[in-house]
Amino acid sequence: MKLNKKFVRYDMDGKAMVIPLGDASFHGVVQGNRSVGVILECLERGATEDEIVQTMYTRFDGDRNQMRADVRDVVAKLKSIGAIDE
Repeated sequence: MKLNKKFVRYDMDGKAMVIPLGDASFHGVVQGNRSVGVILECLERGATEDEIVQTMYTRFDGDRNQMRADVRDVVAKLKSIGAIDE
């Protein structure tokens, strides 16, 4: 999976944002926490779901299964606005 080139990741004050460029079909800003920022960072380099979960697990304390569920949720939301290329 990879972040669509029509969207950019922006981090500010511990918040992660996905901002569409002018030719994206989605108009608005998606905002999330540091965890979402890590997911977006992974998507920029074309990481798989397993790679994203592993990165989350190394950076944050928590249950791996819950992290996987959270990654799937964020990915599904980003796919719904066209921010992810398969």
